[in-house]
Amino acid sequence: MKTEFTISPPAGLARMNWPELWRYRDLFLVMAWRDISVRYKQTALGVSWAVLQPVVTMVIFTFIFNRMAGIQSGDETPYPIFLYTGQIFWLYFSGTLSNASQSMVTNAGLVQKIYFPRLIIPAAAAVTGLVDFAIALIILVGMMLWYGFAPGWVGLATFPVLLLTGVLSAMGMGLLLAAINVKYRDVRYALPFLISTLMFVTPVIYPVSLLNGYPWAKTAMIWLNPISGVISNARAGLLGQTGFDWPVLWISLLMSIVYLVIGLRVFRSTERYFADIA
Repeated sequence: MKTEFTISPPAGLARMNWPELWRYRDLFLVMAWRDISVRYKQTALGVSWAVLQPVVTMVIFTFIFNRMAGIQSGDETPYPIFLYTGQIFWLYFSGTLSNASQSMVTNAGLVQKIYFPRLIIPAAAAVTGLVDFAIALIILVGMMLWYGFAPGWVGLATFPVLLLTGVLSAMGMGLLLAAINVKYRDVRYALPFLISTLMFVTPVIYPVSLLNGYPWAKTAMIWLNPISGVISNARAGLLGQTGFDWPVLWISLLMSIVYLVIGLRVFRSTERYFADIA
């Protein structure tokens, strides 16, 4: 007797099928490796771009915002390492957000031809960004040695949690935008504006203490922008010039989980349309 399998789209507000995702783990690894291997393929400088981008940006931003505009770290930390510490987390977040939101459209041909859990595509984008983050982190270690900074046990112990928070928040927002982008291509045009705006409402180029005179703005940033808490606590934990803010860490982790749940729900509820309109 011939066995037939019917693949039907989820109805209503779909739940995650974790066993199915686990069965397709090999495909996830293949797609992640594909994205990593072709990231700098046929480029003259190769992986050096992962170093040049944050370093050159740090030099330019230091000249503009520190030397010309007079923005300081607020805790006597040399501005270059203060900026770079926040910048590597921001570049990972913004890069993952951008790649994940465009991932369904750029892989439309694959989505239309075969079935697999669509979540694998934006999830692979989050993994590839970690490679650039790891390379940029090596430069940070060199800068810490140069400036004489040594991370304490709090910084080392909480670093995985901070990184996880950044991954979850980028994935959550990326999944939401990826689902919207399939139907409304305005996301492609709005995303650069969104990322540019987010950078200025995230303490990348300035310390969060600069908002002490505006408590409503500081509170909104902490609750609505999880990466802001990641950056401020990464500086506190790794550089040790200010106290580690545990409540902000838990708020950032909580909000990143909230964003991830929202992103997963929207992504799964619209997944049935991906093959038709991608």
